Amino acid sequence: MNYIKGTFRKYIFNSGKGFIVGLFKVKETNDEQLKDYVNKTITFSGNFLDLNVDELYVFYGEGIRHPKYGFQYSVSNYERVKPEEKDGIIEFLCSDLFNGIGEKTAKTIVEILGDRTLDLIIENKENLLMVPKLSQKKIDEIYDTLMKYNESHNTIVYLTNLGFSMKDALNIYNTYKGQTISNIEYNIYMLAQDIDNINFEKLDEVAIQLNYEKNDDRRIEACIIYVMKKLTFEKSDTYLKKEDIVNNTLRFLGINDDIEMNLINLNKEGKLIIDNDRYYLEEVYDAEKNIADTLYYLSNLPSKPIKNFEKHIKFLEEFNNIKYNEQQVMAIKKALENNLLIITGGPGTGKTTIINAIVQMYKDINKYENEELIQKIALLAPTGRASKRMSESTQLPASTIHRFLKWNKDTNEFSVNEYNKDFSEFVIIDEVSMIDNALFDSLLKGLTKNVKILLVGDYNQLPSVGPGQILKDLIESDMIDTVHLDLLYRQNENSYIVTLAHEIKNNDLSLNFLNKKDDYAFIESDSYNITNNIIEICKRAMKKDFGVKNIQVLVPMYKGQNGIDKLNIELQKLFNPCDLEKKEITYGEVIFRENDKILQLTNMPDNNVFNGDIGTITMIKSAHETKSKKNEIYIDFDGNVVKYEPKDFINIKHGYAISIHKSQGSEFDCVIMPIENAYRRMLYKKLVYTGITRAKKSLILVGSSNTFKYAVSNDTEYDRNTTLKEFLLKNINN
Repeated sequence: MNYIKGTFRKYIFNSGKGFIVGLFKVKETNDEQLKDYVNKTITFSGNFLDLNVDELYVFYGEGIRHPKYGFQYSVSNYERVKPEEKDGIIEFLCSDLFNGIGEKTAKTIVEILGDRTLDLIIENKENLLMVPKLSQKKIDEIYDTLMKYNESHNTIVYLTNLGFSMKDALNIYNTYKGQTISNIEYNIYMLAQDIDNINFEKLDEVAIQLNYEKNDDRRIEACIIYVMKKLTFEKSDTYLKKEDIVNNTLRFLGINDDIEMNLINLNKEGKLIIDNDRYYLEEVYDAEKNIADTLYYLSNLPSKPIKNFEKHIKFLEEFNNIKYNEQQVMAIKKALENNLLIITGGPGTGKTTIINAIVQMYKDINKYENEELIQKIALLAPTGRASKRMSESTQLPASTIHRFLKWNKDTNEFSVNEYNKDFSEFVIIDEVSMIDNALFDSLLKGLTKNVKILLVGDYNQLPSVGPGQILKDLIESDMIDTVHLDLLYRQNENSYIVTLAHEIKNNDLSLNFLNKKDDYAFIESDSYNITNNIIEICKRAMKKDFGVKNIQVLVPMYKGQNGIDKLNIELQKLFNPCDLEKKEITYGEVIFRENDKILQLTNMPDNNVFNGDIGTITMIKSAHETKSKKNEIYIDFDGNVVKYEPKDFINIKHGYAISIHKSQGSEFDCVIMPIENAYRRMLYKKLVYTGITRAKKSLILVGSSNTFKYAVSNDTEYDRNTTLKEFLLKNINN
């Protein structure tokens, strides 16, 4: 294993959760690639228990080149090197680790106890009585410090021997410190509750080594919480039924016990909330309750009438060369007068136009200069592409909610929170249907009590992936002032995209969907020819000057003959065929090639890349070309170039064909959407509506017209179990 040995010199960054970036002076290494760094100070990063300045360590890992910070050593594991030579032991005893031990005292201790000074102290602290003028108090302090120093290292070794990774071991030790081993022996399952990213399944494996019984109450109660989390996120519910919890828990544990008392115990401990026949995870219940309480408070603050509103509107109409309709004027007025408003409408109803007008009038009535306006107003969206659209339309900075709240991926915490609030006066949030309860709760906690909030979204689009259905619940509660936009703007005589979307929304699909229009076509096709038809459509689209970036195939399913995975293979051959001048690498069954269109699957806020972002591979470096000796892929996301190493490849996939869920928050000039019977179990009105409304200039549907008619008439989506609406209504009676 490659290593560097040397001394820790300085902290650059310390997350407080174990992740450290610092400076390290290299004294020796067995890595030929790093020989030039011997006797030099380098930057390193990794997960550590703690590091003492000027102490000797061995770091195991590799040199990498960070796209933003340059060369650094990535540490996967490390060891403290206990000083052995007399000078080293003296330096160690003089360090900040030991309070009140000066160089003179340290020298005296080492002169008397010799090369085995540290071992002799650990074996028996009374050995220090041989040192003149050393009080019993000081002897106890030296011994206790050395034992704690040893204990922490021994605990990390204990945890890694149980099967925990170094990162997990450090998280565990940093949580429990000296109580780590005793806590694990008392209840290994408490780790799932106390520490992020350590789940029940991992702990259950470790518990076998510790001889836990199958029906141990500690195991049962931890499994109940695990099952509740799993079901909550699979179904996107905020509460569960007792029967589902019990059945799934018993099946998972492989037992047939009565777990009623375990549910009661968890309720007493506050880990789950029981409200009649509804069972909530504590954090999910608290989030839904806080959202309801905060929005109820904001909705009941007195409105502040705008002087000379008609004059401001007239000026805006002249400035923007536009005439606002009555709905739009009402939306603008209410957004500026109220502390809370929802604006909802489908495509072509002017949501973007209204946001621009609201921002312009807010600036005008408050007499803000541009720089001041940027400080006072926050434009937010759940995805990177949606926030970019807001920025382009308003000519002001916009951000994802994660970035606004300063999400730390390593700690899974937001730096902007109830204890460190953002002081924006006015927050406008687009694509609200995509936001789940947990994220919205975190956002509200990070804002001041009297903030103005405008929520914008399409009621008929797909709900969030995570638990909750915020936009739907808020509108259906009739508690939050809402402006419904239904007058169409974005269309001409021979266009059909917007009309089709509204026909679907209103359950009024006409046979016009079979007729070709300037911006629309339905191509009847059997399942066996869908892929070939899509390829031919893409060829024609390219001839019409739609670039690969603006041609997007949207598909309901990943698997199957016409699923996303197979379509991406065929579309790669069309859009980016194999070429000796293009480098490529294989990851599993996928070939990544320079110029490939790529979809980001997770949030990476440190790199300003978010779930659903689409980029292009600009460069691939083979392992023999890189200092890290690993393959590297460089992807350009609209000017933001991000480096990916093999550990990151799981976070990307080809983006020629993507799921309709992943397309939310995005718009594309040309959308091609297959509709076939094999997708039938996934096809329902909201899914089709969401896919169609991603198209700006051209929409081509390929497949079965009968299946399409079935899909748009299928309203039977899963009705989520939520109580946001009920919590809002309860506030009236309190």
